[in-house]
Amino acid sequence: MPRMTSALKIDFVSDVACPWCAVGLSSLEQALQRMGDVKTELHFQPFELNPSMGPEGQDITEHLSQKYGSTAEQQAANWQAIRERGQTVGFDFRKEGRGRVWNTFDAHRLLHWAGSLPGDAQHKLKKSLLRAYFTEATNVSDAQVLLAAVDRAGLDRARAQAILETGEFAREVREQEAHWQQLGIRAVPSVVINGRHLIQGGQPPEVFEQALRQIAAQPA
Repeated sequence: MPRMTSALKIDFVSDVACPWCAVGLSSLEQALQRMGDVKTELHFQPFELNPSMGPEGQDITEHLSQKYGSTAEQQAANWQAIRERGQTVGFDFRKEGRGRVWNTFDAHRLLHWAGSLPGDAQHKLKKSLLRAYFTEATNVSDAQVLLAAVDRAGLDRARAQAILETGEFAREVREQEAHWQQLGIRAVPSVVINGRHLIQGGQPPEVFEQALRQIAAQPA
C-alpha cells in the first residue's frame, strides 16, 4: 500500500482587505474541522491588493469605481452577495456602509511576526485583523487598531508595538510577496497545498474538503 502524505502544508495567500479571503478562510476552517483525521499545517502568506494605498485611505466606492469601473449599484449588489456568503460560513460582515480602503502592509508585518510564534498565533491574529477590517470597519493601517487586534489575539502587545515603530520584517514581507507573485499568484485567496496544488477563491467548505482529502490520499 502506498504511503500517504503525513501532513498537508497549506499556504493561505491573502490580504486583510480582501472580503473573499475572509469567506475563504472561514470556509477552509469548516473543511479542516471536518478533517480531524488529516494532519494539516496552516500558514498565512502576504498579498497586497493595494500596495500603493496612502495612509489616508480611500472611499471604497470611489476606489472600486476607479479600479474596476463598477457602479455604486453594482458594488452594492456584490457586497450583499459577499455578506450572504459570509453568513453561510459564519463570518460577520458589517451591515452598514462599506467604509474605506486602507493600506495593509503593517498588518502583514505583524502577521509575519506571528508566524514565528508557536501554536496558532498567526491564525488568531489573521482572524482578528479580518474582524477589525470587515466587521468593525476600522483603519487597519492605524497602529492602535493593529494593537487592539494583537490584544484580541492574545499576543504580546509590547513586542507588536516595537515592530510597528520600526521597519522590522518589512524586507521579509516584500520578499514573500515577490515569491508568490513569481509563482503566478495574481488573485486572492489562493490556497497552495504542499507547494504544488492550487485552490483559488472563496470556495464552499465541501470543495476544500474534497480537494484536501484527494491530495492527502496521494502517495508521499
